[in-house]
Amino acid sequence: MLQDRYLKKLKELPEPVRQFGGLVTITVIIILSFAILNIFWGGGDELVRKMKLEEERIAQEKKLSKLISSLPSGILVTFEGTDDHRLSEEQYEAVCNATKIVSQRSVMGANLTNFKAKHIYTINGNDIKETFVKWDKEKNKCFAGFVLTGSNVGVNETITVSGEALSFFNTGIDTRVYFIRNF
Repeated sequence: MLQDRYLKKLKELPEPVRQFGGLVTITVIIILSFAILNIFWGGGDELVRKMKLEEERIAQEKKLSKLISSLPSGILVTFEGTDDHRLSEEQYEAVCNATKIVSQRSVMGANLTNFKAKHIYTINGNDIKETFVKWDKEKNKCFAGFVLTGSNVGVNETITVSGEALSFFNTGIDTRVYFIRNF
């Protein structure tokens, strides 16, 4: 009976008031739902930490991109006695950290001194499984390399070729390892 009386009073309210009441009710339900979900699955401190790390990574990437665009296009070297642009120690480290690509030319040059790598590279259709460019803080040098896999007379082989990255190629957009000294 009490329920019928309240239901009758609700039906007597004007339409805009009922619609507004429904809107407020749905809004409260949604806010409460998200509050409950946040209690159970809200990431909290870990999410804030990940966001800060991502912001730092983006800022570092912008800084490196600005450096790359300030360098001349072409070959960038780390040694004297060439007409190409010689990198300072700071530039060398920054270019190494910004470089993600090991060029086909550097792979072929490194394979010249490693017969086994050249053979695997050739029989596997010039397929490179993985490349890497890393800055070694202890030695203050940039190391680059690649991993080759292939079947050599029925035997599966994997070989990693790495060495010091002595020069880079700057396209104006990105940098690539141009020469790897691996002997």
